[in-house]
Amino acid sequence: MHGGLCLSKMSNGKCSRISRALTLSRFGTNYGYQKFVVKGLIVQLKDFDSVSRLFLRPDKTYMLRILYAFLLFAIAPNTGEQAEHVSLPKSVILRGVDVSHHQKLIAWDSVATKEPIDFAFVKATEGGDFVDSLFCYNWDELKRLGIRRGAYHFFRAYGCGDEQAAHFLSQVEMMPGDLAPVLDIEILDDIAPEIMLQEAKIWLEVVERQLGVKPIIYSNQHFYERYLSGHLDHYPLWIARYSEEKPFLTTGKNWEFWQFSNEGCIEGICKKVDLNVFSGTPEMLDRLCWYPDLEQAEAPGISLP
Repeated sequence: MHGGLCLSKMSNGKCSRISRALTLSRFGTNYGYQKFVVKGLIVQLKDFDSVSRLFLRPDKTYMLRILYAFLLFAIAPNTGEQAEHVSLPKSVILRGVDVSHHQKLIAWDSVATKEPIDFAFVKATEGGDFVDSLFCYNWDELKRLGIRRGAYHFFRAYGCGDEQAAHFLSQVEMMPGDLAPVLDIEILDDIAPEIMLQEAKIWLEVVERQLGVKPIIYSNQHFYERYLSGHLDHYPLWIARYSEEKPFLTTGKNWEFWQFSNEGCIEGICKKVDLNVFSGTPEMLDRLCWYPDLEQAEAPGISLP
């Protein structure tokens, strides 16, 4: 996993009878994301195909001039005409990061205040014995600040799936509302693909059986298409594609999370960081979280508030 300019994705929409009286407000400049307030309503620019390149220019004044001109022409006056490329969104764009010890000690209070995010994934473990040195700090800070959190395990194909699953479960104390565990699969380690798949499936099955929730698969698009597609399609998918173009999988499978950059600059994080978006609503995100039944809540490594 790695960490760019964050551009908000949008489906084309139409809105009519919107006033030209606009108040421009900055929001999350490091994400390259803008909100516009129109008579108390939030209008979001979120069309990658026609808008995203405007955010790639380094001159912020130039960018804002272009955006303002775009809005004046794109939003129709009170004549009943319909405007293209700008819409009143049906859902909020949910943005997040994923971090590990590579991002050093993160000032999460600054992140929460200056660069509000909706979720964060944290590296917990790798292989059968490695624990990220900043996992406990990041995990506890996210809980303290009320930021939706998820833990991921970096899978090593040369290790046994059940041992790696046990290692992950022994280190991650899940709380109700946490995102489902993530299995990060992106290298073969010179192991045959069929062996890698066999052990990965064991990890997934052990964790799902223990927690009662389907884990999330993380991989880059190339690795997923070549080795995982068709084998793990019934798991939620978090795909990495560092591009303005959203991922399109040849099987037609939908992704839930998209890691679109590994070069994010966020106040409170001193190193480049991975940037992500979620494809649905807050309610849809909640359905990917872990809520235990009473029997599960009594299992080791699991706690209720």
